[in-house]
Amino acid sequence: MSGAKDNSSPDTTQASPEETEGQHDTNAAKAFYDSIAPKKKPKMPKPQNAITIAVSSRVLFNMVQERKMYEEEGVEKYVLYQQEHEEEPLKPGPAFPFVKALEEVNKHLRLLYPDSEELFDIVLMTNNHAQVGVRLINSINHYGLNIERFCMTGGKSPIGYLKAYLTNLYLSKDSEKVQEAIAEGNGPLKGFLEALGKLQRKFYAKDARLVCPIRTYLVTARSAASSGARVLKTLRAWGLEIDEALFLAGAPKGPILDKIRPHLFFDDQMFHVEGAQELGTIAAHVPYGIGQKYHKSTLKEEAKKDPEKN
Repeated sequence: MSGAKDNSSPDTTQASPEETEGQHDTNAAKAFYDSIAPKKKPKMPKPQNAITIAVSSRVLFNMVQERKMYEEEGVEKYVLYQQEHEEEPLKPGPAFPFVKALEEVNKHLRLLYPDSEELFDIVLMTNNHAQVGVRLINSINHYGLNIERFCMTGGKSPIGYLKAYLTNLYLSKDSEKVQEAIAEGNGPLKGFLEALGKLQRKFYAKDARLVCPIRTYLVTARSAASSGARVLKTLRAWGLEIDEALFLAGAPKGPILDKIRPHLFFDDQMFHVEGAQELGTIAAHVPYGIGQKYHKSTLKEEAKKDPEKN
């Protein structure tokens, strides 16, 4: 015995108003969940394969108010304040745009090399107490930063951990910690520039030179005639190709940097760093080289001449 469907009239059904309303509720609930569900973060590279950038909490976030409280009211009031405001995201600090730019480079590299782990890895390196960590973590998640590795040392210097974290570049607002890092053999920039050049070449290998998100500038007070070729050859030997070289022969760097608008500018002399900052450029002082000896001796001479100023 077999049955056959009568095709003379279509078999149609119509949802009841209750079913339609239920479907709308389901769709709305799913849309709401999708909007609040945490987005899947990209897989982090293994530390031995990554270019590791360690940043302090005070360069990643604006903690001027919190720092003032720490200095004026002590650590206990500071920690309590951070706990009471841990659901309030910290505002972006000076290195925040640089970190975002590194993550954008990672995004492009993942498209070109889906299986490669030669990527930037950001580490939060801070002497904050772990109790303050909740606010830092919440702030990182609030801005969607892809930072998974932390080092919180509870009031002690984090410098001893830089090598353990395989750090290529360390950024901090504390000049003493930066000098301590250099004394420990972490820096100043050669290792980072070599790693940067390696990533730069990965774009070139895919015929993506013209759209490479890594763009480097050499801005020097030296003249091209006296030292231009030597400087460029040195950087080339490190594996880094400079996109633009500007030899100013003693002219101030500030106006040039204002035109370039770099994410971060490095210089070994505070004169140039301060000039850049006055025009709104994020600048980092590298306390290394012969210029530092001159700077220190100048400060000592000024202190001798004017004891009250010190």
